[in-house]
This record gives sequence, C-alpha cells and structure tokens, in this order.
Amino acid sequence: MHPTLSIAVKAARRAGTVINRGARDLDLLTVTSKGPKDFVSEIDREAERQIVETLLTAYPDHAILAEEGTAKGDNAAAENVWIIDPLDGTTNFLHGFPQYCVSIALAHKGQVTQAVIYDPCRNDLFTATRGRGAFLNDRRMRVSRRAHLRDCLIGTGFPFRDGSYLDTYLKMMKTMIEGTAGLRRPGAAALDLAYVAAGFYDGFWEIGLNPWDVAAGSLLVQESGGLIGDLSGEGDFLHGGQVIAANPKVFAQMVTALAPFRMEPARGERA
Repeated sequence: MHPTLSIAVKAARRAGTVINRGARDLDLLTVTSKGPKDFVSEIDREAERQIVETLLTAYPDHAILAEEGTAKGDNAAAENVWIIDPLDGTTNFLHGFPQYCVSIALAHKGQVTQAVIYDPCRNDLFTATRGRGAFLNDRRMRVSRRAHLRDCLIGTGFPFRDGSYLDTYLKMMKTMIEGTAGLRRPGAAALDLAYVAAGFYDGFWEIGLNPWDVAAGSLLVQESGGLIGDLSGEGDFLHGGQVIAANPKVFAQMVTALAPFRMEPARGERA
C-alpha cells in the first residue's frame, strides 16, 4: 500500500472508532441543524478532528477541505488538499440505520490521487491509489460487466432539502425505474460510489453533491475500470455538483437516458 494511503487508512479507522462508539449511545448525542433536513452531530465533528489531526501530523503542509470546516483556510496555497467527509450519511447514522461511511481523498493539483472509503458498520475498507487499482479489503475491485441498462441495478440519492428540483428528479426516477432492473437509494453517496466500483451497483447518479461526497469515490470508480462524469458525461463532476458513475457501457446509456433532465443544481442539496 502507498505510504500516503496508509496514513489515510489510519485516519479513517480512527474516525470509524469514534463513529462506532457514538452509535452505541445515539440517544445521548448532541445534534444541531445546519439547515432544512441537514444535521450535524458531535460525532461528525470529533471524527473530522481525528482525521485532520492524523493527516496534518504526517503532512503539516497539506491543506484541508472538510465538510465541517476543520482547518479551513490553512495552507491555502498547498498543491496537496485532503478532501474529507467524516461521516457521510449522518441522517442514517442518527436513526441507527447502518449505511454510512468515512470518506477521505487526497487531491494533487486538483486531481485525486489517493482514496479511502471506510464503512464502520461492516468493517469494509475501500482503497485506491491512482494508477494502481482499487481494492475492497485488499481484494481487487472491478466494475460490473452488465451491458444493457434494462438489466442493471442503479443507485441514486435525493438531491433536495428544500424541495428544489423535486419534480424534475421524480421524472428522472420514473425514467430509470422503468428502464432498469431496480433503483436503490440508501442515503450515503460516497458509499454508493464505492458500490459502483465494487460491482454491487451497475451505475449511480445524483445531483446536489459536494466535493467531499464525490472525491474518494470517483477514484475508486476510475481505478475499477468505470467512468464518472457530470450529467452530460463530461469531466466537471468534482465541483459541479452532479454525477453519473457506471461501467463504460452503462455510463453511455445513463447519459442518454438522463439527457432530457439536465439542470443547473445548487451543490449541497442532498437529503
């Protein structure tokens, strides 16, 4: 394993320990609201603190882009930026629904080079280093081989906290429900992308995402032989807020199927 990736894995496992400890006492957690249907707990903040402390101890000159804002603005000119979601799927976590994860990525000059997604419920560790493949618990991952959208299991997420885009998104869902073998919406986009990389899903799409939702998962998908892009199939998926990820054949079919519904979503709107 690449030494930088090993540090990221160490950070993710530390966060996972915090999360698992918090999951045993959900009723005792302090929870605040960042906006409509957008919650943050003391666990999110403590997990993020553990991650950032681990990473900056090893790489004090790196910058941090993290959902809860830890070390925001530090080393602003750095070429290396860690993109972190300490707990993707907070709403699931707060309800005891076991579908959430830690997501950590390193971007060098804007290109993701290291990725870790850790599922503390299942103790599943998804990792990738650019050019060296992607792995689930040390076993090589490949995207699925299904060739026809009608045979595919597709993941998605609801992109609205305030009702924006709801009507358009329901039309997208109708199209995909009718044109696929099934649609799933578990509620943690980073883990959804890891599932595309592992071949559990054949494809995934969502709008209203932030860079920390997408960064690690994007490298997992690419290093597993998949494609990732925005709704038009182009490259600005990291900061553009919208994502399609799939194996290459299904990717093209999803871009075509969703083309009538393209929009300009605001980022950070995911429920």
